[in-house]
Amino acid sequence: MKKVTPSVVNIAVKGRIAQEQNPLLNDPFFRKFFNVPETPAEREIRAAGSGVIIDAREGLIVTNNHVVEHADEISVTLTDGRHFQAKRVGADPDTDVAIIKVPAADLVAIPLGDSDKLEVGDYVVAIGNPFGIGQTVTQGIVSALRRTGLGIKGYEDFIQTDAPINPGNSGGALVSLRGELVGINTAIVGPSGGNVGIGFAIPANMIREVMDQLVRYGEVRRGRLGIAVQDLTAELSDAMGLPSHQSGAVVANVEAGSAAERAGLKSGDVITSVDNTPVRSASALRNKIGLLRVGDTAELAVTRGGKSMVIRATVATPVQKQFQGGQVNPLLDGATFGPVTGDTSIRGVEVISVQAGRKAARAGLRKGDIITSVNQKAVAGPDEFAEQAKASPKRLLLALIRDGHAHFLVVQ
Repeated sequence: MKKVTPSVVNIAVKGRIAQEQNPLLNDPFFRKFFNVPETPAEREIRAAGSGVIIDAREGLIVTNNHVVEHADEISVTLTDGRHFQAKRVGADPDTDVAIIKVPAADLVAIPLGDSDKLEVGDYVVAIGNPFGIGQTVTQGIVSALRRTGLGIKGYEDFIQTDAPINPGNSGGALVSLRGELVGINTAIVGPSGGNVGIGFAIPANMIREVMDQLVRYGEVRRGRLGIAVQDLTAELSDAMGLPSHQSGAVVANVEAGSAAERAGLKSGDVITSVDNTPVRSASALRNKIGLLRVGDTAELAVTRGGKSMVIRATVATPVQKQFQGGQVNPLLDGATFGPVTGDTSIRGVEVISVQAGRKAARAGLRKGDIITSVNQKAVAGPDEFAEQAKASPKRLLLALIRDGHAHFLVVQ
């Protein structure tokens, strides 16, 4: 461990975030009538986390996006006591990975391991800065692999471990006994927010692919195939005449004019592997495609009508069709809408941004909301949403999904 602990750093951040307020407090008449004092629209935050040096020559450090997301200042402290101000190189909220850089010499980087070689029961070590008390090392085993569907982030393929991970460990290292980085600690499940032996780490292979794009472009330039998929269940396997042990993802829908349609994919196809990597679920397929770059060609092993075939599809640039809410309905002023960027199995429109103090914010809309219907009429995308929103200028009843939960919101 002496060789790898110098690679793990402490990160302290300072920043400001918007402060949620009751919409009535934005009404000048209400404030004046009830003599409500002025309250700041933002509040200062301070937080601590961890990071891992992955390129000593360039001073590159990988951490969680949620550690530095709202940071105006990022301070890095090395194990030898040196302090540096870091700058953000790039971040990807969908995988919760961020890269920062420090102007330091004599750094020690940790080698990246192959997380695909991990097996349940392997011993691992978690290194980080729990509760901001300083660098701490804990040991455990790999409890499970390829954990998905937790609703933590858009792209999930987590390593689960019982190595104690507490607040402040976010962005720290999950290390194999060979001294290789196999994951970045990112989340815990616990009733009180503390460790109960269920922690999750982003696998090193996902970090490697995301990191390459963050360093080159400052962002992940994801492409898309244009398909909606679902898990291949035992019931579906039986109905399709497939072996009960068959795993894969079923193509439920192919978008017209999409890369998938051009490649020849059809509804009902079962995708069993991508570039010779087995596909075990719809989430696994989405993770694999989501890490390909625009222009990459994916080799898909497909079962159709009981016959196996290989289809090559070139990942295309996502269609961006964003618009300002105020252009279609004054009630939506201050919000920007666009296609759903996360779970492509959800049909609707996504709230891309909301400006504080504007009508949309006062009505309760938030960034990341996915609106699935307007006035009880389902909307499949931006065009249908705009059409329905224009038709009701005085009041909108929106059905939306927020943080994985369904809500109704009245905007008037």
